[in-house]
Amino acid sequence: MDKTAIEKRIAEIEVAMGAADFWTDKEKAQATLKEYQDLKAKLAGAGSYDKGDAILSIVSGAGGDDAEDFSRMLFSMYSKYAASRGWRTSLLTSNENSMGGFRSVSFDVTGQGAYGALKKEAGVHRLVRMSPFNSAGKRQTSFSLVEVLPRLPDVGETHIPESELEITVARSGGPGGQNVNKRDTAVRMVHTPSGIAVHVTSERSQAQNREKALEMIRGKLFRLKEEAQARESRDLSAGASTKIEWGSQIRSYVLHPYQLVKDHRTDAERRDVERVLEGDIQSFVDAEKALQG
Repeated sequence: MDKTAIEKRIAEIEVAMGAADFWTDKEKAQATLKEYQDLKAKLAGAGSYDKGDAILSIVSGAGGDDAEDFSRMLFSMYSKYAASRGWRTSLLTSNENSMGGFRSVSFDVTGQGAYGALKKEAGVHRLVRMSPFNSAGKRQTSFSLVEVLPRLPDVGETHIPESELEITVARSGGPGGQNVNKRDTAVRMVHTPSGIAVHVTSERSQAQNREKALEMIRGKLFRLKEEAQARESRDLSAGASTKIEWGSQIRSYVLHPYQLVKDHRTDAERRDVERVLEGDIQSFVDAEKALQG
């Protein structure tokens, strides 16, 4: 959607908002207002989604049970950080092990500026500690990958045609045991041109899970486009692209043999590791923003 089309749509929405029956359908009105805000932000230029909501996913890597427990710790850290900022979080999907750790987990973060604050948290995070899962009490290093996506409106260039989607529905379990409260509401969605696949189980209706899945795919496609542009820029400036590899951590959380959280991009450090893991990460967010100028 070019500038002229955006301005035209904004004008149409402003006329609609002036109508006496605009709030008759509350859900439609709220969706229209969200579209209006997104279009206004887009018209303002680069970083237009920074003021909007985010979708955050955490995936366990090397480290077995420790990595899955680390993913649980990161989930708790970001949830508490969101609460401290007055943002709301809601679970989208999770793959939990028998000890409460996460093989993977995805959740919405809803609030003013959520994506802008969290987007630089994306990358590999590293934990070093005495493993509670090792009877020999050996030090363990584990990794988890954090992915942060913007929640994008289904308009213009972010719209995904139905023909590009492959959707399957599965059964979601509710509380009360294996055979109680089962519903065919879980949605697995694949964007066939890119191969991107997502799975959402959190909502009560198939339609809601479908919309959440579509939001995740829009966000992933947006990030792919950003990464491609960044690689092109690096190719032009340095003559080679930088690989993002599993293990190239952006931040380390060391609990043993000393206490330290270190961000490897900004060199920001904290020795109050437990406080950081309780959600006090604003200093790292601020340091990254300062680095970006």
